[in-house]
Amino acid sequence: MYAFDGLISSIRRHFFSLSGIGITLGTLFFAAALTPTLVPRTALTQGALAGACFAIGYGAGVLFRWVWRHLELPEPPLRLRLRTNAAIMAMAAAIALSFLWHAAAWQNSIRAVMGMAQVETAHPFKVCAVAFAAFIVLLLIGRFFAFIAGRIGAFVRRFLPRRVANAVGVALAVLVFWTLANDLVVRRVFTMLDASYRDYDALIEPERPQPTAPGKAGSPASLVKWDELGRAGREFVATGPDAGQIGALTGRPAKEPIRVYVGLRAAETAAARAKLALEELKREGGFERSILIVITPTGTGWVDPAAMDSVEVLHDGDVASVALQYSYLSSPLSLLAQPEYGAEAAQALFAEIYGYWTSLPKDQRPRLYLHGLSLGAMNSERSAEIFTLIGDPIAGALWSGPPFESRIWRSVTDRRNAGTPQWLPQFRDGSIVRFLNQQGSPVPMDRPWGPMRIVYLQYASDPIVFFNYRDLYRRPDWLKQPRGPDVSPDLRWYPVVTMLQIALDMAVATTTPMGHGHVYAPEDYVDAWVAVTNVTGWTPEALAGLKQHFRTAFPRGDVKDDSARGG
Repeated sequence: MYAFDGLISSIRRHFFSLSGIGITLGTLFFAAALTPTLVPRTALTQGALAGACFAIGYGAGVLFRWVWRHLELPEPPLRLRLRTNAAIMAMAAAIALSFLWHAAAWQNSIRAVMGMAQVETAHPFKVCAVAFAAFIVLLLIGRFFAFIAGRIGAFVRRFLPRRVANAVGVALAVLVFWTLANDLVVRRVFTMLDASYRDYDALIEPERPQPTAPGKAGSPASLVKWDELGRAGREFVATGPDAGQIGALTGRPAKEPIRVYVGLRAAETAAARAKLALEELKREGGFERSILIVITPTGTGWVDPAAMDSVEVLHDGDVASVALQYSYLSSPLSLLAQPEYGAEAAQALFAEIYGYWTSLPKDQRPRLYLHGLSLGAMNSERSAEIFTLIGDPIAGALWSGPPFESRIWRSVTDRRNAGTPQWLPQFRDGSIVRFLNQQGSPVPMDRPWGPMRIVYLQYASDPIVFFNYRDLYRRPDWLKQPRGPDVSPDLRWYPVVTMLQIALDMAVATTTPMGHGHVYAPEDYVDAWVAVTNVTGWTPEALAGLKQHFRTAFPRGDVKDDSARGG
């Protein structure tokens, strides 16, 4: 009997300790997390997000209660608090069940605009189980933080007033947690991941034998050793259409495309690797082609084949391209751990190529372009300052899926013409910068260009492009009408939660079908390269046939991004 009474007493005590405001906010955050954003979610990712959102909302309520008590404001009596908590729990359950009931329809609203099969259920029990586990983990971390802050505050109260001591305890606890997380967890995790990616990058794939033709990078005659190219470099060099395949597609004589790549193992510094890339490009005759493209790859060094195959076919193989690896890590990890490496490598490579290119007679040198996807687009932007190109400008650039922190993209987007949507803006008269998506560009193709052509290829459903920290408290512009063609009509903005949803979307942005999210389709690259490089000799019917060929070569269910390939 006494044990039963003790159990009841313990339950009542823990029930009383719950924050009613925290449960209310947590439930609202949980419910909002079930609504659609840009990318379809699985039960696992949905549950983890919903649990984290509930924990954040609950934590905000606990913080409010702590501030209330810290200010020594009056509190309602115990009996009223118990009844209020019971009513809040019942209301929270009703709200959660209602939103869980609609979760499948919301996910299907995303899948419909992406042409994906519909789901019959959002697996609410699995979502709740994962959400509960995520909430418990975060709750324990929060209570451990409160314990540390309380112990520090108790010690400091020997010397300072209570309120000051409590504030000092919280501040020092934050410092301790940040130091532990950064030094003991983050650095060790990054070190482990870097070693893992390095080992993966070194693997020699038997399906890609070393080239024997002297004009190929990585061949016995090459300045770049085959085993120093890295996994992504060997894929880039050993794949792609050859002259025969291009000729069969176009019905015209074609040249063998030139692809140069220098991996991280080739030299100690980015400057040394850039010099090696220049010498290899000269050896292979890259400056004798009509088109020269300086590529900044993604984090692992991956170059999107959909981008390069399309431009090589469009120009009958008369294309040379050169890329420099700067990291083993995937793009998100590289951005977090080594944000300066990509820009340093891109600047070094561009300086070498541009310096030699400008020394050539203008009528005897190729048209020079920049290209990058994702993190590569951002670092390619940083490879050259525009004012340094005024005297001798390059021909242009194609940047696809530029991350939200891309400086030039951000500046142009913020200064877009009034009335044009953020997801497909127009900038001034379109003579310098144009934007394309699955439906092409809003600027007519026959509108004149200036001396340099810059094209951004982006999808409205790409969270890596449209994430913004200000989504925490402000409704993003891309949610205004009209919306992008592959954005759910049921998507709504919620403070705090929408930012967390888009942040999760970034992590799974390559799980979408090709042509949506962060998976860029070759047929869209065709339109982009036609605009950037002023392709001639192709009829509309021939371009349509080329796009159909690429749809077959790159099935729309395939994922063509480095983060989905271990990179």
